[in-house]
Amino acid sequence: MRLYSVAVIGGGILGTSIAYFLSGQARDPGSVALVEQELDIARHTSSRNTGKVHAPFLYDPAKKKLFAKAASLGFEMWEKFAQARGLPFERDGVLEVATDERSIDRLHKYMSWGEANGLAKDDLLLLDKAGTKKMEPNVRCEAAIYCGKDGSVDYGSFSCTLLQDLRSFGCAVLLGHGVTRVENKAGAYVISTRQGRKIEAEFIVNAAGGNAVDIAHSMGVAREYTDLHFRGEYWQAPEQYRDLTRLSVYSVPRHTEYPFLDPHWIVRADGRREVGPNAVPVFGPYAYSLGRNIADMLPKIIESSATGARKVFFDRQFLSLASTELKSSLSKTAMINRVREFLPALRPSAFTERGTAGIRSSVIDREGRFVPDTLILKRDSSVHVLNYNSPGATGALPMAAKVAAQVMEAGALAQAGRARTMWDPAEIASRMSSA
Repeated sequence: MRLYSVAVIGGGILGTSIAYFLSGQARDPGSVALVEQELDIARHTSSRNTGKVHAPFLYDPAKKKLFAKAASLGFEMWEKFAQARGLPFERDGVLEVATDERSIDRLHKYMSWGEANGLAKDDLLLLDKAGTKKMEPNVRCEAAIYCGKDGSVDYGSFSCTLLQDLRSFGCAVLLGHGVTRVENKAGAYVISTRQGRKIEAEFIVNAAGGNAVDIAHSMGVAREYTDLHFRGEYWQAPEQYRDLTRLSVYSVPRHTEYPFLDPHWIVRADGRREVGPNAVPVFGPYAYSLGRNIADMLPKIIESSATGARKVFFDRQFLSLASTELKSSLSKTAMINRVREFLPALRPSAFTERGTAGIRSSVIDREGRFVPDTLILKRDSSVHVLNYNSPGATGALPMAAKVAAQVMEAGALAQAGRARTMWDPAEIASRMSSA
């Protein structure tokens, strides 16, 4: 059994980015392994999202410091990566709209957050009703923020290009190995997989997305936390709506303390238009189908009954919002009508094709509160990245550099004289340190 210096668990865009930085720094080829349960990388949330490179004006700099800082750095890093590797990067902008008077105060807050998170004043423009109408004639709202520093990409393609690089650096890529347990034996970790394989490593990086909490628990880490899963569904807009707007359009969420965002009007990098996502509670990180959701139900109920998640299920507002999301899943009309609040030209009957659903996982503390920011937990010779959700893809490169720098500071990897990656992870980590 090969002993790796570092094993990164999770082949989503974050785990792939971490392996990219670590293997690009490694002195010894093959000392880093990327372990992924699927037969290819980025099969789940990393390629089942809106494909946006988000500007950080929506993130509270006090409560979401890591998310905000990573998104701020991530925009410029992904733009540079796309240019260097010939990948599409559409710097197309976004409109955040207030559909009623009470939401206008939230727009002013977003403006201040954007400035605090490093956006230049000319990156954001506050528009009144007339100004919005002039920019996007088919949008109806009371006011809006236009942000020109927002992009559309294909994160699945970005992940695959990173995979090419890390393989060229000598990283061992172990696909089709779903991790079930990680044990510390005789000073090294032994990773057990569903396929019966054992993988040994001196240091573990847990970046397993929807499975990250379960893996942390198997290692005795983060027992005070659990997670809940939310499926985001989309409807593809027919060709007749292709020119309805130039910009993606988001609306101010009504309940910011919960992971329920009102569906957006999305302009994708390939020109498609979509409505979504909603946020339907499901029982597992891969519950795309009814059958899988039912299979995950009993284990999740048993787990939740012993954790802070049980308190969420007695929260009347949460239950009310969850029922609204379920209704939008069962009824196409209910889903499209939520976007018609700011795009009244849409007609539900014109939508005939669903888009690709994705699932994000939110971490709950022992008090039943949703954790607002990413958690990076270090324990012995392991690092665990939990609660890594939106804008996770935007911030994947800087967050990965931060994690990789921590691994190298711990002395877990013999380093080459210089980095072979596009960035020095230590330099990016220093820019993240203010978070």
